[in-house]
Amino acid sequence: MGLPFTHLKPRHSILQLSQSSVMVMKKLPPILRKLQTPPPAPPSPLPDAILPSPPQALPAPLPNLTLSSPHHYTQLLHFLKTHLSLPFTPNNLLHFLKSKLHFHPKFSHYDFHIFNWASTIDSFRHDHFTFAWMARTLATTDRFPDLKSLLQFLASSPCPCSDGIFSCPQTESIFQFSISAFCRAGKFDEAVVAFESMRRLIDGRPSVVVYNVLINGFVKSGRFDRALGFYDRMLSDRVKPDVYTFNILISGYCRNSQFALALELFKEMREKGCSPNVVSFNTLIKGFFREGKFEDGIAMACEMIQLGCKFSSVTCEIVVDGLCREGRVLEASEILIDFSRKRALPEDYDYFGVIENLCGGGNAGKALEVVDELWRGGNVPSIIASTTLVEGLRKVGRANEALTVTEKMLKEGMVPDSVTFNSLLQDLCNVKKTEEANRLRLLASSKGFEPDTKTYYILLSGYTMEGNKVEGERLVDEMLDKEFIPDIATFNRLMDQLSNTCKKRFTRSQNRYPLSSKLLAE
Repeated sequence: MGLPFTHLKPRHSILQLSQSSVMVMKKLPPILRKLQTPPPAPPSPLPDAILPSPPQALPAPLPNLTLSSPHHYTQLLHFLKTHLSLPFTPNNLLHFLKSKLHFHPKFSHYDFHIFNWASTIDSFRHDHFTFAWMARTLATTDRFPDLKSLLQFLASSPCPCSDGIFSCPQTESIFQFSISAFCRAGKFDEAVVAFESMRRLIDGRPSVVVYNVLINGFVKSGRFDRALGFYDRMLSDRVKPDVYTFNILISGYCRNSQFALALELFKEMREKGCSPNVVSFNTLIKGFFREGKFEDGIAMACEMIQLGCKFSSVTCEIVVDGLCREGRVLEASEILIDFSRKRALPEDYDYFGVIENLCGGGNAGKALEVVDELWRGGNVPSIIASTTLVEGLRKVGRANEALTVTEKMLKEGMVPDSVTFNSLLQDLCNVKKTEEANRLRLLASSKGFEPDTKTYYILLSGYTMEGNKVEGERLVDEMLDKEFIPDIATFNRLMDQLSNTCKKRFTRSQNRYPLSSKLLAE
C-alpha cells in the first residue's frame, strides 16, 4: 500500500489550482463541498487514559491534502462523488472501502484518510464493523503509526453500541488483532499500550487469548522475563491459563536452557486441571533429547500412548530421527515397530529417515523388516522410502526382495523412477529372469510408467542372452511401433544378434545331446 497523504511530497498545492479548477469545485455537490472545511477536533481521551493523548485534530481533510497534480485530485473527488453520497451509513462506507476503494490502483492507499474524513461528518459515526475493517487493513499492510492513531481514536470515540452501560463486544477482538500485529512486527511497547487501553474499554477481564498473544510475542523475541511477568499478571487478574499458555511458557523455558523449570510447569499444568496436548509432550520430549536423556524422552512418548494422546508426525520425527542422529538406528527401528503395533503412528508419518539410515549402513534386511511390519499395520511408506529400500536391497544382491517391494509399490499406485526401475530390470536379466523383468515392465506400464529406450534394450539383451528368440522378436516389433529403432540397420543388427545367439545355443545343445538335437532339427 502507498504512503498516507501526509507523507507525499507535493508538486502542486491545492491552493495553486487554476482559477477554472476553483470554479469547478464550487459547483460540486454538498458532500464534496463539505470536504473543503477542516473537521472538528475529536473528543479528548479520558482523564485516566494510559494512552498518549490523540492529536487535537484528525488528519487533514481531503481538499487540504496535497496530491501529485490537480488532475489527480479531481479524479479522487469524482471517484467519491460516483460511489458515495450523503447521507451514508457505516454499512455504505464499509462497502465503499471494501469493494470500491480497496481495489483502486490509484486511491487505495487513501483509505485511512477517507475513514478519518467520514468521522467529521455530523450525521455519521463509525461502528465496530468499520473500525475492525480499518484495523485489519492497517495491520496487514504494516501501517503501524496509522494503526496506533486508529486505536487512539477508538478509545476516545467508542462504537455506538457501547453507549449504554456495557461496552461494544467487538472491541476486544479489534484490539486483539492489532496487538498481534504489533507483536509480529516487534513493536512490543505499542502492543502493551494497546493492551492497557483495551482493558479500560472492555467489560470485565481480558480473555486468555490476548494474554497468550503477548506472552508468545515476548517468548519468541527472547524477552522471556517479560513473558513471565505477563503470566504473573494474568494470574493476579484471575484469568485462568489454558493449554496454549502453558505450552508457550514450557517452550520458553526449554529455549532458555531451563528444562527443570519446564518440567515443574508441566506438573503445575496438570495439577491445575489443564490436560496437556500433543504440543506439550512434543516440547518436553524434544527437551529430554536435547539434554541427552533419551530414555526419559521415550518414556514420555509411551506415557502419551497410555493417556490416549495421539502422536503427531512431529512426535515421531523427534523420537525416531533424534535416535538416528545419535547413531542409534536399530533402537529407532525397534521403537518404530513398537509404535506401529500399538497403533500409535499417524498415517501421514514418513519413516524415510530410518529406512535411509538402515540401507546406508548396509542393513537393508532390517529396513525390509521395518517396512513389512509398518505396511501390514496400514502405514504405507512414501515413494521415496520405498525407492530407497529397493535400491538398498539391490546393492546387497537381494533382487527377489527388491522385485517384491516394487510390485507392492505398483499395486499401491507408486511408480518408481526410471533409473531405479531400469536398474532392477538389469539385475533380474543378469540372473536370467528376463521373463519376470518383462512382466514387471508390463505391470508398471499399466500404472503409468513410461518405458524408455534403455528399458527395451535391457530386456532385449536379456532375451538375447537367454536365447529366447520369439520373445525377443516380439519386443523388437514393439520397439518399432514406438519408434525406438531409428533405422533399418539397427533393426537388422538386433535381429542378427537374436538369430546368432539362438544358433549358438542350438549348436551347444546338439553337441551335448546329438540324438535329441537331430530329431529336433528334423
